[in-house]
Amino acid sequence: MRAALRAFGELGITAGLIILLFCAYLLWGTGAYTVQQQTVLRRQLIQEFREKRPAPLGGIRLGGAMALLRIPRLGHDYRYAIVEGVGPEQLRMGPGHYPGSAMPGKIGNFVLSGHRTTYAAPFNRIGELRRGDAIVVDAPEARYTYRVTGTRVVMPTEIGVIAPVPDMPGRKPTDALITLSTCHPEYSAAQRLIVFGELDSSRKRRR
Repeated sequence: MRAALRAFGELGITAGLIILLFCAYLLWGTGAYTVQQQTVLRRQLIQEFREKRPAPLGGIRLGGAMALLRIPRLGHDYRYAIVEGVGPEQLRMGPGHYPGSAMPGKIGNFVLSGHRTTYAAPFNRIGELRRGDAIVVDAPEARYTYRVTGTRVVMPTEIGVIAPVPDMPGRKPTDALITLSTCHPEYSAAQRLIVFGELDSSRKRRR
């Protein structure tokens, strides 16, 4: 009996260590991958900024860098290269742009999705944003500053929030909007936390 209890205890400790190591990998190991990818993507963007290279006619390839995201309320060092696409591979690299949604600064809804807990958790703190906060998007051709207009928690099935006119599918857009989406609550995908904003100003890059 004692031997069985000892063996059971040792198995429990081993299982606990494995779970602990796995959690550490999810929180920090995946972040190291994203940091590495972000370094490459930001270099790509810097080169495009220097050349003021327009978006390709066929669109940006999946996983390609399209703009730099900055949110002042989340800190001076908060900056992420936005990638094209919201599939698992793209979101491991950083915040992703929904293909088919508006491009930065354009009429329609510029929709971004990002992880909240793993892969550097770029959208971990977007719940702290308040009405009027700036969301700055640096694209090769210009800098676009959006202002937060509201937040909401929705079910994953409520896809109307990413329509060209949020909650009004089928309506033709007349404004340049931005929508940020992430899982809610933390460590769960039961719901989605949504942050809405609208374009406040734009500044073209000097040639």
